[in-house]
Amino acid sequence: MPDKLLAQISQYVSENIGKFHAARLESLNKLNLKKVLSRKNPYLFKAKYQESAADIVKTLLDAHLSSSEETIFGDWLEGLAIFISSIVYGGQKSSATGIDLEFEKDSVRYLVSIKSGPNWGNSSQVKKLENDFKQAMKILHTSRNKVKVEAINGCCYGRVFSDKGFYKKICGQKFWELISGRENLYIEIIKPLATDAKKKTEEFGEEYSAKLNLFIKDFIHDYCLEDGSVNWEKIVKLNSGTRK
Repeated sequence: MPDKLLAQISQYVSENIGKFHAARLESLNKLNLKKVLSRKNPYLFKAKYQESAADIVKTLLDAHLSSSEETIFGDWLEGLAIFISSIVYGGQKSSATGIDLEFEKDSVRYLVSIKSGPNWGNSSQVKKLENDFKQAMKILHTSRNKVKVEAINGCCYGRVFSDKGFYKKICGQKFWELISGRENLYIEIIKPLATDAKKKTEEFGEEYSAKLNLFIKDFIHDYCLEDGSVNWEKIVKLNSGTRK
């Protein structure tokens, strides 16, 4: 990678990585025990013989945060990819529905829908993406008759490369190479991503511990019996009951 491009990426990460960490904290602070508990499978907890308030609450909290962070960081990586493409190929955020990035390279107009990883959606979500690609390609062909268009489902990590007919699914190294022209960009972006990571993780850890303690306290108060055992009947009613 040219030093200038690496410096630009490092500066972008330095100026924007805080948004990811701030979004993590916001997601954590907005959590409500009752809402989280009502969305999780109570039968699974029982089947795994989880009878400790601390164990149940930690499982709830970690599952929510894992899913939330994947989404938050996926959105952040999308912004990084658009930034890199804008520097190298003049890429820009697309105005087309379901399309994240547009850029031209070697006389080809690329329409890119960016996902975090290869296993990102169910069949209906994939179908929607296909329809979005078809609509965007139709508009481009109408407005720019002679332009060659390629639709890409680009994934920030993974090793999948497949031709779906009218669009291609490109993941990991090949995706980052497509938007930058650099074979090893997928490795080179690792270092700047660590900017302030230790400090931010420690700050998040303090907030996490406080939230965990509060949730355990509330769980014991609201969902445990006087002898300290879990009130599974109340939890199941909260989660699945239709009658008050």
